[in-house]
Amino acid sequence: MGERLSQRLVPDHLWEMVASLLPEFRPRRQGGGRGPLDNRSVFTAVVYVLSSESAWRRLPSSFAVSPATAHRRFVAWCEAGLWERMRQAVLEGEGADDEKRWAVSIAEAAMSR
Repeated sequence: MGERLSQRLVPDHLWEMVASLLPEFRPRRQGGGRGPLDNRSVFTAVVYVLSSESAWRRLPSSFAVSPATAHRRFVAWCEAGLWERMRQAVLEGEGADDEKRWAVSIAEAAMSR
């Protein structure tokens, strides 16, 4: 995935805030397979799906995150209450109005799915 797209979807200031809100990831005990993917890569893939209103299975391979992994983390983050906490943190924090609107729209799209 291109760095420009990644930065547009999840700017550094948004990632800094979200990274502290993410629950600890526990790999599945399935044996074999790859190690866990970078949280920022997965979060960016999830933001792409939410903002494009695309189906999970249509996640472009350029994200280097499988649709199943993106969806599984999305569900885990929903269960952990990430999106509401993110929305609150954005509304209470500093930043430009456009940036806040973007972050809040991501959180609201996640909560409506």
